Amino acid sequence: MVLHNRKGYYMTKKENAAELFHGGFNCAASVLASFCEDYDLDTELALKLACGLGGGFQSGEICGAVSAAILVVGLKYGQYVMEDLAAKANCRARASQIIEGFREKHGALTCRDLLGCDITTVEGRETALEKKPFCAGLVGSAVELLEELGY
Repeated sequence: MVLHNRKGYYMTKKENAAELFHGGFNCAASVLASFCEDYDLDTELALKLACGLGGGFQSGEICGAVSAAILVVGLKYGQYVMEDLAAKANCRARASQIIEGFREKHGALTCRDLLGCDITTVEGRETALEKKPFCAGLVGSAVELLEELGY
């Protein structure tokens, strides 16, 4: 599926995520917003929901691109009926596919390990800012993984 950008050109989800990321949105917001059209999710709402997930929940923990990918899994397979434990189990299994696929490709899940710095410190944040192109690659990788798995 292709998305329409502000300039009137069509983009893939990966291109859309890159444009959002380079435009100032965090990794999580960029990934989640790129799937809004497929799951009838308001883009503004998605950008707001994912805002706090960037930088590994602002603490260097699980990469925001991975966290947003898990949100996309929930949009497609998440449990919404209390008694539907099969949906809950299915969503959990599919989330594990994302986690393992990302870990296999990048060797880690946390910003701290992926970036090699502690973003809760001034020095770590400066280092992370220098590694923005690396994070852009992680955003693209999360989108690719989702698409490979049928999202």
